[in-house]
Amino acid sequence: MIRTLAFIICLLPTLVFAQREVLDKVIAQIGGESLLQSEVEDAYTMEAGRNPKVPTDLRCQIVENLLLQKLLTNQAKIDSVVVSNDMVENQLNARVDRVLAYMNNDVSQFESYYGKSVSEMKDELRGDLKDQLMAEEMKNKIVEKITITPSEVKQYFKSIPYDSLPYYNAEVEYSEINYYPKPSKAERQKITDKLNSIRTRIVENGEKFEDLAKKFSIDGSAAAGGDLGWAKRGAFVPEFEATAFNLEEGQVSTIVESEFGYHLIQLIERRGNSFHARHILLKPELSDDDKRIAKHTLDSILVELNNSKVTFVDVVKKYSNKNFPSYSNGGRAINPATNTNFFEISDLEPDIYFTLDTMVVGQISAPHEFKDPYGETAYKVLMLQSRSEPHKASLEKDFSRLKEDAIIEKKDSEVKRWVDEKIGQTYMTIQPEWQTMCPNISNWKMAN
Repeated sequence: MIRTLAFIICLLPTLVFAQREVLDKVIAQIGGESLLQSEVEDAYTMEAGRNPKVPTDLRCQIVENLLLQKLLTNQAKIDSVVVSNDMVENQLNARVDRVLAYMNNDVSQFESYYGKSVSEMKDELRGDLKDQLMAEEMKNKIVEKITITPSEVKQYFKSIPYDSLPYYNAEVEYSEINYYPKPSKAERQKITDKLNSIRTRIVENGEKFEDLAKKFSIDGSAAAGGDLGWAKRGAFVPEFEATAFNLEEGQVSTIVESEFGYHLIQLIERRGNSFHARHILLKPELSDDDKRIAKHTLDSILVELNNSKVTFVDVVKKYSNKNFPSYSNGGRAINPATNTNFFEISDLEPDIYFTLDTMVVGQISAPHEFKDPYGETAYKVLMLQSRSEPHKASLEKDFSRLKEDAIIEKKDSEVKRWVDEKIGQTYMTIQPEWQTMCPNISNWKMAN
């Protein structure tokens, strides 16, 4: 069994499922859940696209993981495991948004590529995602009481043959402050004046909202007349959403300010907790003076930090941007590849690496300019928390990491025990050709 369900859960974000060409058929039935050949092929296509050197048994690995997911989903429904609609929508929106970000938020490019609108794509994926989240919640329920003691960590370490001990590359831990310059009052006024003028053209002169969105909006939705498709509560930032829900159909809002800029919103239709809207987005431009003011602010903060008048965590809470994962982690940067605070050199962005490379533990860097994933200018201040040289794992140096590995192994064992038990209790059929092709699923009940 592949170690975790993450392999399956991570398949959705690229939305490779959008255009299925395989003639679908059921290859396995697990309780009330069906495993379709298209699911296997979709997963295989995505993985092969990411890594041309795929294992020869990749399809069989995928099948085993999908069998596990279906078994977990089936049991989750029996046990009435709850996955809220908000959780599903938030996950769905986040995954679609990641794809849109790769396309520079160009909705028309998205729709051209997938042959579906954003809302149609979400409708197609919603059910599959809910099942995946239910499976994940079921897995969490199975292992929720699993804990590990220091003695178990020591025993785990002793059980690893010396020649098999993991070798850790050079790693660093660092904290960060992500600070965005603020546009001048004059520039903000210029943008609001322009939006008010656009609103007048719509409300008083009768011009079409979508025509002016195409002409003036800087958002990726501009090509579609600002159309954002259908969305549920939680899909947009609170100030945008609150305004949209309080509009009458066809009504155009006054100016709404959010972290993304300034909006005009027109409500197209509302159904319960869902709404369909379009918008026009404008954003003030930063001047060189705005950047100098931001840098001066950070320089002043650094003086206080170096004089121990404030703590790094305090500065993060007051000045750092909340959209960065580090904000809710006391400023500690989180490695997205491992979900830990440790970064190998290859995991670091070049500018961060070259900054940290010159620092000693505890040192705070000067602010340096960077571009966020949306191309916006910001400043980053770094603090080096730790640095380790390449070494073979040791109990003294790597206890916390070994603890993580040990508890993962313990949880995996518990999931395997649960699977073995449920296989004997759950109606299950697997098509004979897949039984023959994939010896790794021999522990699953065979078709009658």
